Amino acid sequence: MSTTYRRRDILQLLGFGGVVFASGLVAGCAANGAAMTAPRAPGPPVPPARDFFFLQLSDTHWGFKGPPNPESELTLKQTVAAINAVETQPDFIVFTGDLTHTTDDPKERRARMAEFKEIVSELKVKTLRFLPGEHDASPDGGEAYIEAFGPTHYSFDHQGVHFVAVDNVSEASGVIGDAQLAWLEKDLAAVASDAPIVVLTHRPLFDLYPQWEWATRDGARALEILAKRPNVTVFYGHIHQEHHQMTGAIAHHSARSLIFPLPAPGSVPKKAPLPWDPTSSDHGLGYRVVEARRESFEIREVPFGMRG
Repeated sequence: MSTTYRRRDILQLLGFGGVVFASGLVAGCAANGAAMTAPRAPGPPVPPARDFFFLQLSDTHWGFKGPPNPESELTLKQTVAAINAVETQPDFIVFTGDLTHTTDDPKERRARMAEFKEIVSELKVKTLRFLPGEHDASPDGGEAYIEAFGPTHYSFDHQGVHFVAVDNVSEASGVIGDAQLAWLEKDLAAVASDAPIVVLTHRPLFDLYPQWEWATRDGARALEILAKRPNVTVFYGHIHQEHHQMTGAIAHHSARSLIFPLPAPGSVPKKAPLPWDPTSSDHGLGYRVVEARRESFEIREVPFGMRG
């Protein structure tokens, strides 16, 4: 299928709207599009890439009920229907944490995860990637999450891009931990030095606003490992809003939530969901399209309610 057709269909997905953020992604291209000359490390060569796109959905909080979203039982289901309505489907979909809303009842936690899985099983795209959020994993160290979805951290390759899912929520203190950091360094050591790296995680790896737990306590150690690579992009959730930041050469992009928005970092004395606005067309909710091309990628935000 041609790139032109894919791009046209993505625009249909967006309702010919949305915010676009572009930067480098594919091996051999820097963030400004300049050629990279970094030597290739030992490891398998980067396979020939083709254009592709994937979707990032985050913070669905299945099981939440309350005034911040009086339609909480509908938003995830409506989003699934909107994605299915588009003719050209993404290569895969990733959910970057807080799939379910927290509960102290282990039985209810598992029931919510089962309900979430049943809803997203209706997606036409069957390659789904999941990450835990603190609502899913912190109460029991990830026990119920692992039963339902498998490992909390892992890596995979797709069209010349190396994806790494990092768990910074299973430890209640908000750390990645020594063992996983050692795994991350070993995982990347086996990947060619000029391969593009995409990191998927829930909390931000940098100190966005630690007072609200919008940080990872040992995130700086992960960034030290990632900074050795010339082409790294991080996609995360947790803060329920779009946010774009650079730490050195590493680009970080947070996604909207599909349950309720949160205020900008430090903009109010206490973090709390923003009130539901019945007059809003999207209620501050949404997800994103990431389109990878040979020379760059584009992030397109999809406000809730838009469909092709």
